[in-house]
Amino acid sequence: MAALLEGKVAIVTGAGRGIGRAEALLLAKHGAKVVVNDLGAHFDGTGAPSATPAQEVVGEIKKMGGAAIANGESVSDFKGAKRIIECALDTFGKLNIVVNNAGILRDRMIFNMSEEDWDSVAAVHLKGSFNMSRHACEYWRDEHKKGNVLNGRIITTCSDAGLIGPVGQANYGSCKAALAMMAIAIDNEMAKYGVTANSIAPLARTRLTTDATPSSAWIFGREVKPGEFDVFGPENVAPLVAWLVSDDAKDVHGEVFRVGAGAVWLMKGWHSAAKIYKRAVWDPSELGEQVKAELAKGVTAKEDLREVMTSVMS
Repeated sequence: MAALLEGKVAIVTGAGRGIGRAEALLLAKHGAKVVVNDLGAHFDGTGAPSATPAQEVVGEIKKMGGAAIANGESVSDFKGAKRIIECALDTFGKLNIVVNNAGILRDRMIFNMSEEDWDSVAAVHLKGSFNMSRHACEYWRDEHKKGNVLNGRIITTCSDAGLIGPVGQANYGSCKAALAMMAIAIDNEMAKYGVTANSIAPLARTRLTTDATPSSAWIFGREVKPGEFDVFGPENVAPLVAWLVSDDAKDVHGEVFRVGAGAVWLMKGWHSAAKIYKRAVWDPSELGEQVKAELAKGVTAKEDLREVMTSVMS
């Protein structure tokens, strides 16, 4: 029986640590050749780049008999992102999969957030995913026109910070919400070329959920006893990604999933929860009373992330 991703070539960004590392390792385990992209900087994007994290993951893949190459380009650079695509083509001859995982965090309340805090986070998460997806989609479209259908797969990494709403993360949360939409838009645009796109919102222990966000360390940083299931291990995210980028998942596209802790949630985006209607121009005060009446019914009640995460531990 052939491996799930036999013959596929994948790029995983931010693959030197955490979720990206777990994704790269599992994709390789299932037969994919992997470009392990990681800048090797600090969780907030500062510090000197380091090739070590990506090279270590490549070493792990080769040790288990897989094929991989390290790449240290920054996804935030438009031309640099194209060089990541070219790295896959030059090394392995083609490209089938792009997993957009790279990210940084710079939490600030909106009144304290600097322009650099906003721009830096947007550059990596939002522009970086655009850069990678844009160059990959151009390649897949061109190949499709030549009759070479590669069944391209794109994963964007959103977050509950973008789906539910955080405190102190207007930059990060806004980008993550946009990344869910980006997957849906790309999926619609690229369907005729055999390309699918989906988005995942991981629940996992990473530098961004422990070192960068002390307030969440109470759950993500909990001690794991020997032999105990690691509820928030990054390896719990990777199986869904491995399946979504396979040919088996060709009919699953334009979707957003929360994943982690041994669970997968199929998420539902903006949708009509109630309707207030009058066949006449509304008086503002009258309309306001109707709006308040509907809201009082709980039709727009938000999901509570603390309850979600507590439930997976029980």
